[in-house]
Amino acid sequence: MNAADVQPRIGWREDGQDRSARWRSESGAAPPHRVEVADDRMKADVAYRLACEGTALLWRGDFQNARQLLQAMTRRADRPPKPARRKRQEARRPSPLQAFHLHRQAQGQRARTLGMLLIPVEPGHSVPLRRAPDVAQACTEAYGPADEPYVMSLRELLGVIGAHEWRAKGVEIPALGGDRVHPHYGVFSPVRGEYVSLVADAPLPRSRALAYDVGTGTGVLAAVLARRGMERVVATDQDPRALACARENVARLGLAERVEVVEADLWPPGRADLVVCNPPWIPARPSSPLEHAVYDPDGRMLHAFLAGLAGHLAPGGEGWLILSDLAEHLGLRTRAELLDAIGAGGLTVAGRLDARPAHPRASDPGDPLHAARSAEVTSLWRLTAAPP
Repeated sequence: MNAADVQPRIGWREDGQDRSARWRSESGAAPPHRVEVADDRMKADVAYRLACEGTALLWRGDFQNARQLLQAMTRRADRPPKPARRKRQEARRPSPLQAFHLHRQAQGQRARTLGMLLIPVEPGHSVPLRRAPDVAQACTEAYGPADEPYVMSLRELLGVIGAHEWRAKGVEIPALGGDRVHPHYGVFSPVRGEYVSLVADAPLPRSRALAYDVGTGTGVLAAVLARRGMERVVATDQDPRALACARENVARLGLAERVEVVEADLWPPGRADLVVCNPPWIPARPSSPLEHAVYDPDGRMLHAFLAGLAGHLAPGGEGWLILSDLAEHLGLRTRAELLDAIGAGGLTVAGRLDARPAHPRASDPGDPLHAARSAEVTSLWRLTAAPP
């Protein structure tokens, strides 16, 4: 049996016939069990009710009308609760941890509901709908070639289109003199600049022969280290999209001779003068591949990095752990647990640099996690091997 034989499929009835196609979902969602064919006559209230009940709508009308319908469904999903319900919610006053779990639950339900508006796609990533855009390049970048029809949610397709536009435009990085880094689909974009700024400002170790960037993603931190004067940087990742993205960015920045991008589960062989890691900062389960940059069950990458760092530092070397304390404010991790993990790894704290996030949600009182986000601090922990 080849891979194509085990791909999930979605089925529906149309024109008196049973039909099916490959189901594509980046988040790993199962194909909907109930599917109705819909077109431009579908009303937003009806579409939203059906979606909430678990019935997916396979669109056969105008593509731009489908976008407008999704926007209308989104407005309904984002309506503030009725006054009586809001009073009940305020009376309960959940703890930060409870608020986090309720928020994630609501996010998941919202994503499932809005993901019920489906789009057919033909081989070659062609959308057979009126006024449909040419999505072939965007989908090829995200998924590779397509030699059979498939069905996907309109919401995911719009995400693929947006990622293609971000990849083409790039993200300006002040620490690289205004040069741009171009994120690929499924690779976390370096839009939170405090992480990059901390790496750009921290004092480099005395020896600058070799640095490791563990979990490189777009390769932005490896590029900053090379531009700052590290003679050689080895950037690791185990995600194929991240590896391709980092290699492309390193080459675009003219750093291919000094930055080597390698596939590895955290560590390349040997020891380095500087080891940098920006692991996911929320110890919880991700719901999509893109969330792997933020969510990590039980903080596995953080603990693996701290446990193995001392064995990968050259004499006199430093490890830089770049980590938000948002998990501490949410009650998902304590500062004592972090310090215990640092000590258990045979490490000592040589210093710390802090930065306040500047993203919009940090100052949005309407955000369900505003109390935690407004207190968030991102830190660069300078770690050295503890003396024997």
